[in-house]
Amino acid sequence: MPAVTDTQVRNSVHQLVDGLCQGLYEREEAIKLALLSAIAGESIFLLGPPGVGKSLIARRLKYAFRDGTSFEYLMSKFSTPDEIFGPVSIKKLKEEDKYERQTERYLPGANIVFLDEIWKAGPAIQNALLTILNEKIYRNGDEDLKVNIRGIITASNELPPRDKSLDPIWDRFLLRLEMGNIRRFDQFLQMITDTRDVFEDDVPESHKLSQDTLDQWSRQIDEVEVPAEVLNTIQLVKARLDQEAEHPQSDRPGAIHDRRWKKIVRLLRTSAFLNGRSRVDLMDCFLMKHCLWNRPEQRDAVLNLITEAIRRHGYTLAVNLKMIRREMEAFEEEVEQELRVRHIRSEQVLQPVDEEYYELLQQDEQFEGERIRIKDFRQLRMDEAEVTNIYDGDNKLVNRLKAKKGADEFSLELTYNSRQYIYRLRTHEREVTETLFKTPHPIVVKHWEERQERLHTYIRQQLDRLQNEAPEELQEVEQNLFVEAAYAEVVQANLREVEEALQKLLLRLEKVRHAYTKQE
Repeated sequence: MPAVTDTQVRNSVHQLVDGLCQGLYEREEAIKLALLSAIAGESIFLLGPPGVGKSLIARRLKYAFRDGTSFEYLMSKFSTPDEIFGPVSIKKLKEEDKYERQTERYLPGANIVFLDEIWKAGPAIQNALLTILNEKIYRNGDEDLKVNIRGIITASNELPPRDKSLDPIWDRFLLRLEMGNIRRFDQFLQMITDTRDVFEDDVPESHKLSQDTLDQWSRQIDEVEVPAEVLNTIQLVKARLDQEAEHPQSDRPGAIHDRRWKKIVRLLRTSAFLNGRSRVDLMDCFLMKHCLWNRPEQRDAVLNLITEAIRRHGYTLAVNLKMIRREMEAFEEEVEQELRVRHIRSEQVLQPVDEEYYELLQQDEQFEGERIRIKDFRQLRMDEAEVTNIYDGDNKLVNRLKAKKGADEFSLELTYNSRQYIYRLRTHEREVTETLFKTPHPIVVKHWEERQERLHTYIRQQLDRLQNEAPEELQEVEQNLFVEAAYAEVVQANLREVEEALQKLLLRLEKVRHAYTKQE
C-alpha cells in the first residue's frame, strides 16, 4: 500500500468527520472523540440522560469503517454472558467436550461495540470485558481469542456506584464525555424539524477506513514524536495530581496510574497523526481533560491544571529575560546615579495632634480653646476672616471665633472682643530630600549610547527570533480536528508574554536614553 502524505491523512479524516456528523446537532465533539478513540484502539464512556444521542454516536461511528460490524446491547441486572459474548456451542460441548462460545455475531466478533447502561452488567460480564478493553483478548473456553474491536463505546445516565469492585472497569474507559440536551435554540429547532434518517449510512464509501489503512496508520502512530514540551506538560500535570491526591476532595480526581498515562500518550500521538503531524503538540494535550476526571465536578479543576501547565511552561525560545532585565536595571541605576544629585535639608512642618487637629501655642488665656481642626485651617484665607470652631484639649467645642491665616506660614489670627490675636501652630522639624539634575560628561554619554545600542540590538534580535523561529506547530495551532480552537490562545500565551516583556524592555530603554539626552 503506498505511503499516505500528512495532508492526505488530515483531509481524509476531516471528510470522514463531516460525513459522520451529517444530520447531527451539537454532537460534533462526541463524534470526533469517538472516532479518535476508535482509531487509537481505546474506549469512550458517554454520560448523559436518555434521549441525548448516546446510542446514535455508536451507530454512526460504525459507518466510518468498511465492512464494519457492530454489536449493541442494553444492559440490565438480568443480562447473561450468553447475550453478550455468544451462546455456548452445544456441538463443541458434545463432540469435543470443549466449552466454547459462538462469538461471530456477538461482541467478540464485532468491530464497533456499544454497551448501554454498562453499570447494570453483572460481575461475570464485567470481568470478561476487562481483558477485551485492555488487551483486545477474549478468553473463549481454553483459548485466547484476539478480537478486532476498533472502538468500544459505553454509556449510562449515571456514574458507577462508589464501589471498589467497579474501579478496574471504570479505569479502562480512557475518554469520558458528558452529553446533554441541545443548548442553542436554532440548533434545537433544526433538529426537531429535520426529516433525515440519521441512522442511515450516508457516508461515502471512498471516505471509509479499511483494515489495511487502519493497520498502516497504527504503525505510523507509534512513530509519532512526543517532544519535550509535551512531556514536560504531562509531567507537571501528573505531579500536581499526585500532590492533590494526598488531600482527597470531591472536586479533585486523585492519582492517575501508569497504565492510563501510557494510553493517554497513545491518544495524543493518534491526534497528532490524524491532524497530519509527525509530532504531538500542546493543543493535543487538551485532550487530557477528557481522560483525567472521575466525576463531572472535577472537570474544571483538571482543565485548570492543564491550562496552567501549558500557559506557564509551553512553547518558548531560549530568551534569557532575566539576564536582559538585570542588564536593564543596572543601566537604569547607573544613569540615575550619574544624573541625579540628592540634597538633604531640614524644614519646619505642622505637627498634628490626634490626627485631626493643630495645636495653638503661646496661649495667653484671653479665651478658651487651644485646637483647630486641620480641615478648617486649610480652608482659611489670609485676606478674609471666617467664623471658625475652636476646641479644648479634649477636642470639645468651646468657642467660635473669626479666624484667618496669619502672615507667618504657621500662624493663625483670631478676633476676640474686637481684638486680634496671633498664635503660632505647633510644628516639628523634618528632613527633605531634594533631587537635582546635572549634565553628564560627553564621554559618559558616548559610553551610554554604546551600551544602549547593544541592548537595543539584542532585544530586537530576540523579537525577530520570536517571529521567525517560532515552533512550526504554532502556524496551524487553531486547526486541530479534535480540540476547540479557543484553546489556541493558551498555547500561544508563553511566546506572546515573552514578546510583550521584550517590547516593555524596549520602552524602558527608550526612557533611559531620553533621561540622559535631555540633560545635554
